[in-house]
This record gives sequence, C-alpha cells and structure tokens, in this order.
Amino acid sequence: MIGAVLLLAAIDFASQVQPVLESACLGCHGPARSYGGLRVDTPEGIAKSVVAGQPGQSKLYTTTLIPPGKAGAMPPGGPPLTRPQTEALRAWIAAGAKWPAGLKLGVKARTADDRALVDKIRVKILATQAAEFKAYKNGIPGSDVSYEMAPIPAGEFTMGTPANEEGHKKDESPQHRVAVDAFWMGKYEVTWDEYRLFMFAKETGEAAVDAVSHPTRPYVEMSFGMGINGYPAISMTQHAANKYAQWLSAKTGHFYRLPTEAEWEYACRAGSTTAYSFGDDASKLGEYAWFVDNSNGKYQKVGTKKPNPWGLYDMHGNVTEWTLDQYLPDAYAKGHLPFVSSTRPYPHTVRGGGWTDDADRLRCGARAASDPSWKMQDPQLPKSIWYHTDAQWLGFRLVRPVKAPSADEMFKIWNNGVEYDQ
Repeated sequence: MIGAVLLLAAIDFASQVQPVLESACLGCHGPARSYGGLRVDTPEGIAKSVVAGQPGQSKLYTTTLIPPGKAGAMPPGGPPLTRPQTEALRAWIAAGAKWPAGLKLGVKARTADDRALVDKIRVKILATQAAEFKAYKNGIPGSDVSYEMAPIPAGEFTMGTPANEEGHKKDESPQHRVAVDAFWMGKYEVTWDEYRLFMFAKETGEAAVDAVSHPTRPYVEMSFGMGINGYPAISMTQHAANKYAQWLSAKTGHFYRLPTEAEWEYACRAGSTTAYSFGDDASKLGEYAWFVDNSNGKYQKVGTKKPNPWGLYDMHGNVTEWTLDQYLPDAYAKGHLPFVSSTRPYPHTVRGGGWTDDADRLRCGARAASDPSWKMQDPQLPKSIWYHTDAQWLGFRLVRPVKAPSADEMFKIWNNGVEYDQ
C-alpha cells in the first residue's frame, strides 16, 4: 500500500499527463473541435470522461487500451499511446485526477517533438546528397523493394489550359508562366510493395525512422481485391502520403515529398503544350492511360502503358495523384505560389485522373479537389487521419528536389496535410 501511495504521488501532471492530452487528445477534444461533446482542455470538460480514483471506469483511460483500428480506440487515427503514456493517465486518475489550478492546455508538445525529429532526418539527408542529376533506382533499406526516380530538368512553362481546349474548366485559368527548379520524380506511382512497408512497419532500432508516425491498421483490405504486387497503393489521405514521404526520407537519406501542382503539371506536360503529353487526340489515350474506357473496372499494374516524353508512366490515368497544394478554384488568378499551404482539411488538389474517369479528366491541366465523402465508409468518429476508404482511385507519387530545403521547410511540407476532419 505504501508503495502504491508513493507511485501515485510521483505522477506529475505537467510532465507526464499534460503532454499526452496535448499531443493525442486535444486535436479532437479541444476548443476548436469537441467530438462527442467532450473536451480535455478544462477540468470541467475532462470530468465527463474521468471517474476520479477509478481508471477502469474512466473512458479517457480505457479507450486507449482498445487495439488500433477497432471501434472506439483512442486516439482513433494516430499511433497508439505508449505504455508509459497510458500508465501516466491511469496513475493520475487513480490518484484523484487533480487538475492544477489555472492550467490551460495547448497543442504544442507534439509539434516540438516532430520538429526535433525533422532536424535528425535532415542531418542524414545532408550527408547523402546526390552527386549527379540522373535517373536512379534505389532500394528501401531492410527490404527487397526498390523504386525508380527520373530527372526532370528545370524550366519554364505555361500552366493552365486555354478556354478552347476540350474539357476546359474555369479553375484551369487564367494561364500563366511558371518557372520550375530541377527535381526527380517517381517514374511510377507508389505501389503497394513500397507503401505496405510503411503501413505495417516494425521497429528498426533507428530512432529517426521509428519516430515517424505510421498508419493504424486498416479495418478493411485496402486493395479491395484489385491486386497488390506491382499495383498502385490507394485510398490514403494527403497526411498519410506526407508521412510516407517523411518515413522514406528517414529510411534513405533522400528528401522526398509530394509534388506541388506546378511541378506535377510541368512533369506531366514534359515540354508539350497540348491537352495530353502526346497531343490533343483523345482517341490515342488508350496507348498511354488506364481510364474508364479500358480499365475493366479496376486499377492496373504501374508502367504497363507508354510513358510520357520524360519517361514518366501513368501520369494520365490509373490512379489520381495527390499534390502538396490546398485546392483553391481561383488559385491561378491570385498569382503563382510555390504551393498553396493547407489551412483546413478539405479540399486538397489531386491530378491526372484515374481508372474511373472519362478522358477529359486525364488532361495535363485538369484539376480536382478532395472531399469529405471520400471517407463515407469509415465508421470511426472522428474519421481516420490515414484512409480515404471511398477513394479507391486515389494514389500518389513522390518528388525529390535537387537541393534539400531547410529543416523549417521540411517540417512545413511533411506536416502540410491537416490531420483531422472538421
């Protein structure tokens, strides 16, 4: 009994409990959002999920013990709490759940931890800068899986589409000139072979790699029976794609990220000024793309159609691809930016069209916007930060700038996706 009393007295709210609430709970149960009518930023709010002295009767604690991916698990979309974190909650509740006078929580502990992680990853990246700007094939450490990157030269192009282009939409104008720095781009869309290493990652003993957030286990089979080996990974959120880029960067020492809208369109056009990289004749699309006319109702293996002039496969069709940008219908009228940074969960811009789309959605300049309906099947509240289960035509590919940016820029890019739905 004496030992138990000493243990309870040793729990320090500020150093052991507050960081857990701020990093894992406050995003969904704070002043901005109060899912289920619950808030954890005030003693009055948190009392709804806590029975002082009884951890086993307190949802704040018991829900953290539910396996990830199961109904009711907390946090619902992020990685599960560690044993020391759950023990801190349990001990605090058992000791009476006292709330320090005048305390006000804020979302800051997680940001500080992530920023320190980016610093560690950047050190590794700077030590492995590429010597030559040429195509390369790279293996993912700890696996027999590899991926290929194609060099995209620096240049200037006209972004957007003319009003007389068949299929033209208002959000594709006005046309404007954009200068793009050199970068590498994935020769193929990211496949399940690559992405599943991240989805089901095991600890490697390498701190920078293991500290990157990983998806919770999905509650359905995410290929939906369409194929895994050699097929594009699908149905991930932009947040998930950003975290894959961070994970792969930590694994390889190369800085990877999603392409901006400008980079994506520049690479898709590959020097062309036509609706498609091969011209304006949509009747030739079947030679280059999987879309509604030839996909047989499913995605297909990457790289099985003709590439564009810069050696990139499936830029038209197969799966629609994430970009880094928040979608703004009037973005082009506002003047070009390196990318439109996220300020809200929806919408973000996707490009290229997919296996369910008509030909006009596969044009180089066609834009589309993400939508909450892409998560309709998700039974969790709040919805998962990792999966767009209803977007079975959605994937991505990565780019690697020639020059690695600052740690502040890396942090901004890898945390660009707004995690939680409003």
